[in-house]
Amino acid sequence: MSAIIEHIRTELSRGELASVAAKVYAGERLSREDGIRLWESQDLLGIGYLADLARQRVCGDDVYFINNAHINHTNVCQNLCDLCAFGREAGSPEAYTLTLAEVEAKARAAAAAGVTEIHIVGGLNPELPYDYYLDLIRTVRRVAPQACIQAFDAVEIDFIASQAGRPVADVLQELRQAGLDSLPGGGAEIFAPAVRRRLCARKIDGQRWLMVHETAHRLGIPTNATMLYGHLETAADRVDHLLALRELQDRTGGFLAFIPLAFHPANTAFSNLPGTTGVDDLKMLAISRLLLDNFRHIKAFWIMMGPKLAQVALHFGVNDLDGTVREEHIFHNAGAATPQYQPAESFLRSIRAAGRIPVERDTLYREIRRYA
Repeated sequence: MSAIIEHIRTELSRGELASVAAKVYAGERLSREDGIRLWESQDLLGIGYLADLARQRVCGDDVYFINNAHINHTNVCQNLCDLCAFGREAGSPEAYTLTLAEVEAKARAAAAAGVTEIHIVGGLNPELPYDYYLDLIRTVRRVAPQACIQAFDAVEIDFIASQAGRPVADVLQELRQAGLDSLPGGGAEIFAPAVRRRLCARKIDGQRWLMVHETAHRLGIPTNATMLYGHLETAADRVDHLLALRELQDRTGGFLAFIPLAFHPANTAFSNLPGTTGVDDLKMLAISRLLLDNFRHIKAFWIMMGPKLAQVALHFGVNDLDGTVREEHIFHNAGAATPQYQPAESFLRSIRAAGRIPVERDTLYREIRRYA
């Protein structure tokens, strides 16, 4: 193995990534030009090696997973973005909105399974009153007091505030008082305005997404960040998106983790697109680790890329494999062929086989159990 690593280092030192590698070795911040150079390079193993060095410096050999459950409370959505296979018009035979009693039943089942996170996202349903969201959080908090509640992405928060005629900060404060712990990172898609207009013209723009997260951070509510890739974006669009996240993290330090999300084109208006390859996915994760030097956690969302490729990603800068999930509709409606549940034992086996240390965590990355 040492001979292989030495070969990779030698090739890096005399190849197109020599200046980037020198910065990584020195612990220096990479530039926009460096990021684009990484995307243009075909040296996947070299990029992975550099990302693995960066990962080692930040978090050592710990790899995190969580015992969690997802609740998608409604698929009714007024936006119906071209990129989405989940949303439905009100009145559609496939449309649904969970009652609070149904949410309670799902939360009770999750609590009985010992989950430490309940993740809640859904569509933008104009028929739901403001109190529905507060009561939903209160219900989950009441029946699952041990679980962190990560709910409503920035697009949903902006929609809820707009529907209620309330400032975003007020809505976030009231949700936190009801029991909210954190915001998920969804809705970021890609910040590039021209591409965003083609993908999701009715969704809030990238600056508004960043504003919602900055407001949450200022209020002491931590959040995650995402990027949807593998559709119409360029390498420069990807780099600019990452740098916008890095800049906000410099100001607030409020992001917990970054999760790149590979676009699944099936059942969307872009079903003609081929989808990402394994090389695309590994490169995305590795470059994210290298550019996001102020993010401690880079997550491989196994439910999108599959457990085996997520395991390989542990050598490409990743230190988190997400969690057990149990039920998920958004990506599976778009063609994800992965299971919807992965038991903790599977994470332990994958992480150990990769030579890393499994650590069960909660939403806020508080350690629950370390597996020697």
